[in-house]
Amino acid sequence: MDRKKLVLIGNGMAGVRALEELFALAPDAYDVTVFGAEPHPNYNRILLSPVLAGEQDFDDIVLNDLAWYAEHNIRLHLNCKVEQIDRDNKVVRGQDGTEAPYDIAILATGSQPVILPVPGKELSGVLAYRDIADTQAMMDAAATGGDAVVIGGGLLGLEAANGLMKRGMKVTVVHLGRWLLERQLDETAGRLLEDSLAARGMDFCLEAQTESIVDDGAGRVAGVKLADGRLLPAKLVVMAVGIRPDAALAEAAGLACNRGVVVDDTLRTSDPAIYALGECANHRGVAYGLVAPLYEMAKVLAQHLAGPSEAAYQGSLLSTKLKVTGIELFSAGDFMGGEGCEDIVLSDPAAGLYKRLVIKDDKLVGACLYGDSADGGWYFKLMREGRELAETRDRLMFGEAFHLGDAGHQGMSRVAAMSDADEVCGCNGVCKGTIVKAIAEQGLMSVDAVKKHTKAASSCGSCTGLVEQILLNTLGSDFQESPKTRAVCGCTEHTHGEVRAAIRDRHLTTIPDVMRAMNWRTPNGCASCRPALNYYLVSTWPREAVDDPQSRFVNERVHANIQKDGTFSVIPQMKGGVTNADELRRIADVADKYQIPMVKVTGGQRIDLLGVKKDDLVAVWKDLGMKSGYAYGKSIRTVKTCVGSEFCRFGTQNSTQMGIDLETMLGRMWSPHKVKLAVSGCPRNCAESGIKDVGIIGVDSGWELYVGGNGGIKTEVAQFFVKVKTADEVREYAGAFLQLYREEGFYLERTVHYLARVGLEHAKAKVIDDAENRKALYERLLFSLDGLPDPWEERVEGAQQHEFKTLEVL
Repeated sequence: MDRKKLVLIGNGMAGVRALEELFALAPDAYDVTVFGAEPHPNYNRILLSPVLAGEQDFDDIVLNDLAWYAEHNIRLHLNCKVEQIDRDNKVVRGQDGTEAPYDIAILATGSQPVILPVPGKELSGVLAYRDIADTQAMMDAAATGGDAVVIGGGLLGLEAANGLMKRGMKVTVVHLGRWLLERQLDETAGRLLEDSLAARGMDFCLEAQTESIVDDGAGRVAGVKLADGRLLPAKLVVMAVGIRPDAALAEAAGLACNRGVVVDDTLRTSDPAIYALGECANHRGVAYGLVAPLYEMAKVLAQHLAGPSEAAYQGSLLSTKLKVTGIELFSAGDFMGGEGCEDIVLSDPAAGLYKRLVIKDDKLVGACLYGDSADGGWYFKLMREGRELAETRDRLMFGEAFHLGDAGHQGMSRVAAMSDADEVCGCNGVCKGTIVKAIAEQGLMSVDAVKKHTKAASSCGSCTGLVEQILLNTLGSDFQESPKTRAVCGCTEHTHGEVRAAIRDRHLTTIPDVMRAMNWRTPNGCASCRPALNYYLVSTWPREAVDDPQSRFVNERVHANIQKDGTFSVIPQMKGGVTNADELRRIADVADKYQIPMVKVTGGQRIDLLGVKKDDLVAVWKDLGMKSGYAYGKSIRTVKTCVGSEFCRFGTQNSTQMGIDLETMLGRMWSPHKVKLAVSGCPRNCAESGIKDVGIIGVDSGWELYVGGNGGIKTEVAQFFVKVKTADEVREYAGAFLQLYREEGFYLERTVHYLARVGLEHAKAKVIDDAENRKALYERLLFSLDGLPDPWEERVEGAQQHEFKTLEVL
């Protein structure tokens, strides 16, 4: 029998997900043709913001590559927008003349960005933010810096603003509403978000209306004029004010449309041979723009295409879990409350936490979380199930873990307490049982493998941590997440762990020794493996393995930070952030003598001299007469401190001296990645110890140590490690932990990722529980650091002079 002809109009996430679901149910039921208006295979639009921010490449967000289409015998027409659906002859026609007959057609045309009808909207430099082409145009515009205005303070606008800011632009967000993300957050949470983003350098004009976009006289944008008369300079304007269903093709074909293509509960349109789903569809008066409802539609549609089915799409209860520039947000249901509703609120602005739970008729009907969204999925489950709260209401605010503890699950992890039916990935509707089954039956060992086989964590990515926990809970000690399961580079098949073990077990002390012993494919290695091998050698065999400068990146070779214009920044060491008048005079004199264009105080409590010419580096160091601040390498960076008990009326411990002692002890320490420490003299934590690789907080009875924090693009809060009484114990426990990380961490793996891989309990067992091993680790650290010269002093005395001379072109 001839198979039916199925034509999909639209190559986006919703339509292709319907095909995936269909192939799983009836792989041979249809001959499939797909039209895509873009020249790319199906990709994840949700992840455009990490591409804009420079965190991912386009290849990283492709969901189905060209090989997938070929594998399923799909006729794929890329860069071909459909211009007509001939319903009488059942033919779809593309703009290039391509024709495809159909028995069943699916409309998945998505949506179009709203463009404000203001003068100047057509100027060069005015963009929407909807696809990869828009993203590339924004990246091109940001390459030379300058001012940008983003119109719209919703999620898309804030993601655009964040990405442009990370690419060096000064960004102002213009928003008509009274607070940001007013559809996802209440006013309190919106204001907290605004304050946090403003602290990072983002500017805002709220309750502001755009009147026009100003022409520079040459057809390009020069600024944005607001209705109140303010003029904002801009070389780039991004409109992110909303979307509307793209129903133009359906309307032209005579299908019933009303703010989208009208569909019934089977996703069928007014023509029985045509279905619609995704952002272009209007179901029961609602057009959905989030990915989870789109995938729910795809599942129902696939069941009807595969054969007779009673499946019905009933609409979706919406929840939103976001991460805006590292800030976790969650909202679901009626989080604004109203008549007959009660609010339970937890607000701690200083800690960056806010929770609002809305209850009606003894049931949770809404939730708004800011700063910690870990319990969002649990709250959403309570809403969907309509569970009565009489017995748990007094514990509801404290989340699922507290609830499980009261229910008799002390010590049980969140994953272990979940049932197989509990949903893990809301975007793709994947439950725990599906993931566990795939791990067992397919032999999955990594998050990437789980993504490929189940789709969990493959959309917005917010459930990635939960998927990792399921892997760990299911596989136990066999769980080996990347980079452990990943080869060091293309020069070898061996993993980082295997290389470290070989260097240790075979007593290898040079890079050629390692390459010979492990059958390196490329005789001299590459820029990826040589730095890793060099670190593994010098950290495994200190004073025996010889450091190879040419296997280090330029910053570590010249001991300064290279800048985008080819000059360097120099940061002298200021232990604990403490300096004196003599050092400040020398810094000022050096800045004048070498015409250094910027002198800046860093976030690590030091002074940065920016714009130093390479030829001047050695002379600058000589005239400064100070030690290196190690702000350039995979090494100890700084130990930030507060004033502490010496001067602060709240201080309980001498944090400044502790910071100085730690930086003195750890000076010249190389590590798998950069390492930052902080010491706070009291629980007020002014030194931000909670987001450092090692954070120390003084309390009345001693010191608390926290490990694995990270204040970078993805902020991670450090985990409590141990409480000690004396300064000597602080040095011993902190030093032992760092040595454990140095010996077990993989190159370019931060402490937070190291702990995620091996587990905090592993580190505690090695450092806290085993006193003999702790002392041995600490002694190995001190041995490896003892007697190492300061690199600036070495260069002043003449070492590696060739690195600091500019080649003359004859």
